[in-house]
Amino acid sequence: MKYRCLVFDHDDTTVNSTATIHHPCFERFLEAYYPGRHCGLEEYFIKNFSPGFIPMCRDEYGMDDEMIEFEGRFWREYVRGRIPEAYAGIREIMEQQKRQGGLTAVISHSFRDNILRDYEANGLPAPDLAFGWEMPPEKRKPALWPLQEVLRTYDLRPEEVLMIDDLKPGYDMARGCGVPFAAAGWANDIPEIETFMRQNCDLYFKRVGDLAEYLFGTTEKGEA
Repeated sequence: MKYRCLVFDHDDTTVNSTATIHHPCFERFLEAYYPGRHCGLEEYFIKNFSPGFIPMCRDEYGMDDEMIEFEGRFWREYVRGRIPEAYAGIREIMEQQKRQGGLTAVISHSFRDNILRDYEANGLPAPDLAFGWEMPPEKRKPALWPLQEVLRTYDLRPEEVLMIDDLKPGYDMARGCGVPFAAAGWANDIPEIETFMRQNCDLYFKRVGDLAEYLFGTTEKGEA
């Protein structure tokens, strides 16, 4: 076991959700409340990568706090009945980590109850800890608090943990905590994102199977 704890992002790391759920939701919101405005999928990925969703809403669309809160309610209602599919091989990685006596955690910008719902629906082993958008802003990724809480709760040293995420907020949080960071590159093929991640992250994986092989010497199907 390379790491005592694997900390997973959720959207576009564990489940394929931006292209199938979150981006269509945002487009529907713009259509309803910002007629004539449009955000393509690649732009949506890039702006979520940096500067992040909330700064994008403020800077690109002029949303104030009240409108951002309303958009959050709109999004939560939209995702209520839509469950994203986990990437092939993710379940096997989590199960192998658990079989070896390791821990798993989730730090995400989705709500914790949606995360746990998605885990159950996809047959993923329940995480030992999960922190999501329900936390106050100062305790949400990229703030250091959720990852610090994982370290504190299980008395882990930073080098005993691997953060796995597809976007820069997760990288910023891990770097601030001294935790190794693995970039999940399987959600998109956007050169701007891939270039940054390859140049700056400790590890970069284009396929789920590459992560499995690094962690356990196996493919995403659990084969030697």
